[in-house]
Amino acid sequence: MSTSIQHLMQTSGVGFGTSGVRGLVTHMTDEICFAYTLAFLQAINVKSNSRVALAVDLRPSSPAIAAACAAAIQHAGLQVDFCGAIPTPALAFYAQQQGIIGIMVTGSHIPFDRNGIKFYGLAGEITKLDEANISSAVVSMPSGAHNMALPEVNLAARQAYINRYLDFLLPNNLAGLTLGFYQHSSVARDVLTELLQALGAQVIALGRTETFVPLDTEAVAKEDIISAKNWAKEHQFDAIFSTDGDADRPLIGDENGHWMRGDMVGLLCAEYLHAHAVVTPVSCNTAIEQCNKFAKVTRTRIGSPYVIEAMQQMQADGLDNIVGFEANGGFLLGSILTKNGRTLAPLATRDATLPILALLAMAKEKGYKLSQLTDNLPAHFTASDRIQNFPTETSRSILQKLGNDLSAIDALLSPMNVQASAINQIDGLRITLTNDEIIHFRPSGNAPELRCYAEATSQARAEQLTEASLRIIRGML
Repeated sequence: MSTSIQHLMQTSGVGFGTSGVRGLVTHMTDEICFAYTLAFLQAINVKSNSRVALAVDLRPSSPAIAAACAAAIQHAGLQVDFCGAIPTPALAFYAQQQGIIGIMVTGSHIPFDRNGIKFYGLAGEITKLDEANISSAVVSMPSGAHNMALPEVNLAARQAYINRYLDFLLPNNLAGLTLGFYQHSSVARDVLTELLQALGAQVIALGRTETFVPLDTEAVAKEDIISAKNWAKEHQFDAIFSTDGDADRPLIGDENGHWMRGDMVGLLCAEYLHAHAVVTPVSCNTAIEQCNKFAKVTRTRIGSPYVIEAMQQMQADGLDNIVGFEANGGFLLGSILTKNGRTLAPLATRDATLPILALLAMAKEKGYKLSQLTDNLPAHFTASDRIQNFPTETSRSILQKLGNDLSAIDALLSPMNVQASAINQIDGLRITLTNDEIIHFRPSGNAPELRCYAEATSQARAEQLTEASLRIIRGML
């Protein structure tokens, strides 16, 4: 039976978001997951009998989705290389190392009732062009069951990921550090603990749970903000850290339990790695340019595929030491990097582990507390929050109307006594104010949410702008 992916997208609501296919768990049936996997395999056009690396996060719905993906892989005449529950970057690195394609079943940080699938071709994370080819595909679906029992777990991917960083950092690089790890339901909770301990750190587990927690590193829950400060006070940690569900986005807190913004984490990680060229989305802090630490900075739309495309262009232009990072803290490597005579291979997908290791190593090597790492950076502070259960079409309609009328923006912002001087619509609506503060509205690409980012010369002011902006938007409904 021929099945159109476009038709499935329209009838199920399961479609490509900022990165990967996303949808409600109830809509991600065996048939739909099987069909998307077939479309991916068809678009990539891999050789018969090749292996496909497959892994999952710790969402309770992930194994069933993986079983449907595995059935499609087998139906296509390929072999399932099941890597078990590992971080997304571990799956991507293993696939890259083995020269095979990969599929990661994960909803990353999005709410519990949703999930997703990320696809990796031979060149790494698929591009927006690949997504378009998958979306327009027509696949031939077999009759009967569209799932299968998952094979025995191959632990090679897990170990390869650990070795990647043990081979890059010096032995006992983190010796003497006492770290708090907010583990919740992160798929990296065991592998990252093992890695940090191997580097000499003492790791204390915090908040481990078997109930899935959709931790969003760009909109940290108030209870997680309070918990981090309490943990820091109780245990006297050198740092506290966590990741989102699939460990491609870090959350790093200093010795006082203050969570650091992801774009500042990315900036510091890039500095530690001696990056020459940086790619980052338009939503990230302008301190990246103003710190004058990088020879070239390129801004993109939000989403790792756009960052990857820009990194590839930099490489084609002959640049080296290329990195990318997003406001969520996820870090990407676009070229080989060398430090202390040790090399780190490119990895063109978001990773939470590298920025965690880099900031800890940077602080230890400098003899700084983690909170001191930003002391010499420009005084630009960012904040972000979101309105959940906010229909994407409503968000787009509001932002389109505002983007067509600067006076409408001024009217919207008038309760805050600020005025717009310029707008940027590369992704959402980014408003630069006459006092050089920034307010940026954007519909989430992964869930029905409207996000707001703000930048100001103090953290309190950035948070005030974010809160007031979202309150005004709520008042429009």
